[in-house]
Amino acid sequence: MLIAVRSAGALHRLLDVLPVFEGDDRITVRFTLVPGSEFDVDALAALERRGARTVAWEQACAREHDLILTASPKGALRVLSGPRVVMPHGAGFNKALKEEGSAHLPSGLDPHYLLADGEPWADLHALAHGEQLDRLAEHCPPAAARASVVGDPTLDRLLGSAAHREDYRAALGTGERRLIVLTSTWGPESLLARRPDLPRELLGRLPHDAYQLGLVLHPNEHSRTGTFDLSRRLAPALAAGLILARPHEEWAALLVAADAVITDHGSTALYAAALGRPVVGAYDGGSELIPGSPMADLLAAAPPLAEGLPEALRAAEAQDTRRFADAAFARQGQSLRRLRGELYRLLGLRPPTVPVAPHPLPRPATVPRRPAAFAVRTRVRGHRIGVERLPPDTTEAVRHLAAEHPEADMRHTQSASVLWRRARTAAAPAPHSSAWTAAGWTARILAEAPGCRTAAAVLTPERCLVRHRSAGPLSVRVEPCRAAGRVLRADPAAVISAVHAWLGEAPPRWAPPVTLICDTGPLAVRVHVSPADEADLAYEL
Repeated sequence: MLIAVRSAGALHRLLDVLPVFEGDDRITVRFTLVPGSEFDVDALAALERRGARTVAWEQACAREHDLILTASPKGALRVLSGPRVVMPHGAGFNKALKEEGSAHLPSGLDPHYLLADGEPWADLHALAHGEQLDRLAEHCPPAAARASVVGDPTLDRLLGSAAHREDYRAALGTGERRLIVLTSTWGPESLLARRPDLPRELLGRLPHDAYQLGLVLHPNEHSRTGTFDLSRRLAPALAAGLILARPHEEWAALLVAADAVITDHGSTALYAAALGRPVVGAYDGGSELIPGSPMADLLAAAPPLAEGLPEALRAAEAQDTRRFADAAFARQGQSLRRLRGELYRLLGLRPPTVPVAPHPLPRPATVPRRPAAFAVRTRVRGHRIGVERLPPDTTEAVRHLAAEHPEADMRHTQSASVLWRRARTAAAPAPHSSAWTAAGWTARILAEAPGCRTAAAVLTPERCLVRHRSAGPLSVRVEPCRAAGRVLRADPAAVISAVHAWLGEAPPRWAPPVTLICDTGPLAVRVHVSPADEADLAYEL
């Protein structure tokens, strides 16, 4: 069997089909790269760690194959010998590209690509919904005569991974924050092409302890731009905690983990809708989106980002997005079983009797960067302190700058009113070693940084030593929240900013111990401030 691909996106779609053949030693799988795509850079990268075997295009053309799978009708696929099966390479047919084929038709429905000498060259078009079959029959009846509605294997993989949502969020460090995912297709009408600064703008307005931001780019954008240049362009947003999903599998795990999605006209949002995620629209219009398509209907109903994100999210949460996905995906949960029947029919073999099921998505491997500096706004009301932390370059009004030493850059550490350091995790000491105690390091920082008012050492997720210029050294204990059998913890660095703000407005004759309430993101944690104890002072950093 030959898997013929033109781009990384096409390969990823076809890899979701391969569980159909698991356990069958009669099947040998080879992959080949169909020439001619501008997005063929790294097209086969997802195979590198799997030990898959590839064949050159010339070799593929010279052989007879028992089955050929592809996820794009473009390229010289008709010269390959053997039964040919075409899968859609997205969630339906929602876009038309005027520079390719028929300007008003998506390539998946365009006779220009589907016919050779007036006859369909594919033996099977495996579609996800009857609406796609109706549109194919309208635009290319000969191809529709060879089509079957089997469902969408990629969607079934997402739905089958829903039980792993908490694992994905743990891998991303989301906690109780709301994970908002931006999805951007490729081309001049894409979200990132039209609004390249949007990730940074959102991060500058969304409090770090309440929101986490992810970005899913079309694989073509990864192929065209490359990881190096994407990381360079997005560097300020990545430094502020943006998650840039990898194009294979990780994008889907991010959708499963998400709380809401902001999208352009790319069909990735239809997968989010099938998961029931709220969808906010950020498409400014153009010629690519096909009127009346499922994606067009979803965007027409989605509240626009222009209304403001909090308002748009509230409006999006009031909608049931699954009804739009139902217009793009039929046979949900059945695709691999139906595909097995169709593909083995073309192979002329009896299918295996072992049940077939999609593989759960792996845990995300991308670890978002932990921001090393924050612009902090606080509100002190008696013993209750609200804390919101934003990137240092935010345009929002803030009260102080807090930075992690020595990870933050020099301009932030020199300007910060609050400097903190996290203790190293336990490890076997080197034969020769030297370490600061929490008492020694905090005293040194206040001596060397005249602009710093509070130096703090984060000893554990629940213990800190805080040294304030006026109040002196204090032990701080952060109680985790316990709700419905779960333990929820706030970032101790946010609590340190809360204690700093309270000390700046504390009554003149206050004396520890004192208990404060710190509101940070969705959590309200109790914070106990007492005279520094010896164990905290002597804690080795």
